[in-house]
Amino acid sequence: MASITISNVSKTYPGAKAASVSDINLDIRDGEFIVLVGPSGCGKSTLLRMVAGLEEISGGEVSIGSRVVNQIDPADRDIAMVFQNYALYPHMSVRENMAYGLKNRRTPKPEIEARVAEAARMLELGPYLDRKPRALSGGQRQRVAMGRAVVRQPAAFLFDEPLSNLDAKLRVTMRGEIRRLQKRLGTTSLYVTHDQLEAMTLADRLVVLNGGRIEQVGAPLEIYHNPASTFVASFIGSPAMNLLDARIEGGRISLGSTQLDTSPVYGHSGPVTLGIRAEDLTPAAAGLPFRTDFVEELGAQRLVHGHVDGQPLVLTLDPAMPLHDEMRLSVAAARVHIFDTTSGKRLDLVRQTRQAAHQPA
Repeated sequence: MASITISNVSKTYPGAKAASVSDINLDIRDGEFIVLVGPSGCGKSTLLRMVAGLEEISGGEVSIGSRVVNQIDPADRDIAMVFQNYALYPHMSVRENMAYGLKNRRTPKPEIEARVAEAARMLELGPYLDRKPRALSGGQRQRVAMGRAVVRQPAAFLFDEPLSNLDAKLRVTMRGEIRRLQKRLGTTSLYVTHDQLEAMTLADRLVVLNGGRIEQVGAPLEIYHNPASTFVASFIGSPAMNLLDARIEGGRISLGSTQLDTSPVYGHSGPVTLGIRAEDLTPAAAGLPFRTDFVEELGAQRLVHGHVDGQPLVLTLDPAMPLHDEMRLSVAAARVHIFDTTSGKRLDLVRQTRQAAHQPA
């Protein structure tokens, strides 16, 4: 096992107008499970492939343990990678697929057999060791791909959207298997996904990427409850955080014709973007005027879609709670997020940046 250090790493493809990955700095602790999450094209897979050695680094350094690996071949980086398409050899049995990498390294046969048997036991692959990949389900094939990584006993696991080809029910099962396996082995892991629910449930820490840059790094619940920007607020969470146009005048927040009952906001006036999670809105005798458009019944909860002063809004209600076409909503004051309209950054972070800029050198 080993830590991974990514220092000022960038990737620019020939002829591209902008870098695919720009000035990434990230320290991954030994044994930590880090998830890179973001929309398609944000640079997460490119970053993973640079750590793996499958993409050349345009600038910066990647270290695995105490070694800078920029110029080291992928096979010599002491990592194991699990891909979304399994990458199994169709003519080999499960046993042969799992043992293939060890045979190439001239590992003694008794050790190969022991490692394959242990990985098969952990992943419940024992009954399938003599089958070919075509005789396996998608989930079983992904477990074989994971077993092939496990037998190598690498310093780090790298996962490139390994569950994207599975159906929704199987993805939930495999998420649990991956997390249990990583906790049991304690192997440093870097995992790429565009699925924010998958990211939230797997990660020790999330790295939210946008346009080739890091937007925010933190524990899943820390990012959920304290998003650093409107991008993070809208990407992390299901349903996404409500983002509404509002104003601050005299320290008070107004949304349309309604003044919110929150603590005064000093040092800022003018337009802002207000962020409110669906679960932080409650029907009340007074508050925001809400009109219902449609309802999603999800069993354990109900998502009510509507609008406030012409702006779309979603709230979460208990299915047993009465539902009306028109109602008033109160807002949990401590859960209201205020973002700078121009930069999209959370207002307190904008203030900190401005204060730092005016500090004497």
